[in-house]
Amino acid sequence: MSDFVTAFAPASIGNVGVGFDMLGLALAGAGDRVIARRTDNDRVTVAEVRGLDGESHPYLSTNAEENTASIAAQALWDAHGGAGSVELKVHKGVPLQSGMGSSAASAVAAAVAANALLESPLDVEALLPYALEGEKFASGAMHTDNVAPSLLGGLILSPEILLPKIIRLPTPEGVSAVLLHPDLQVNTAQARRVLPKSISMKLWLDQQGLLAGFIHACGSGDIELIGKTLRDVVIEPHRKGNVSCFDDVVAAAYKAGALGCTLSGSGPSIFALCRDNDARNAASAMEQACRAQGISCQSWVSSMQAPGAYIVGEA
Repeated sequence: MSDFVTAFAPASIGNVGVGFDMLGLALAGAGDRVIARRTDNDRVTVAEVRGLDGESHPYLSTNAEENTASIAAQALWDAHGGAGSVELKVHKGVPLQSGMGSSAASAVAAAVAANALLESPLDVEALLPYALEGEKFASGAMHTDNVAPSLLGGLILSPEILLPKIIRLPTPEGVSAVLLHPDLQVNTAQARRVLPKSISMKLWLDQQGLLAGFIHACGSGDIELIGKTLRDVVIEPHRKGNVSCFDDVVAAAYKAGALGCTLSGSGPSIFALCRDNDARNAASAMEQACRAQGISCQSWVSSMQAPGAYIVGEA
């Protein structure tokens, strides 16, 4: 048992287009770090929250009841901690309201860090419900599509009806994920409120078929089928209007050889799946299309088998 640890949790692609609220993919290259130390306090506290620039974060609170990291850590400590508690330092590496699972990354990193301070740490999968408590505070809903891949890595199917069971899906060889983050913000809770309360039977069947086909394509390595099934006919039409560069970025991705391209989570980030040889070109084309609209941006190219959260240091 250590008195001081640092955990890293990666960003993630929520929904992966075809799996609203139940399918997620870990993204290598971006993530949050949470430093945790044991204290004699009776509650989890947050000592600092730093932003991408290393300075105190202008928007995220150090109030432990209003921070996804501390809420997750407190839920874990209430269930399994002994005497004392934990102090957290949150270092954000994922932009807020980015469609990259920012709140999930903080919650996961905090749960993993606090877990490492327990006398008998839990298995990593057992941390899911505690990280979800933090995510629920941020988004107003108990969905796992960002938390599960950030915690466990890779491509994860985790429908609410099956929880706490999660399913690690196989991923095809030769396919990479490209994520473009425009310098815009979309509030997840607000984006959920614009979604339709009901859809037609045809749309439901179409999306169910796309999800089933996509899962089969990933498991069988059928790259052509990935290209046919990575489409969102239910959610994307209602959310893409929040991202002014969406249509141009998607067109550029397809022109560069992308298999499929749509919103990551509620946006504004946009992701594509591409053959490995096309991924860098697609990222460049997507960036150019975004900047042509006067919007600054950043992109990442990631394996579909990116690792989940882990301890990066302890003393």
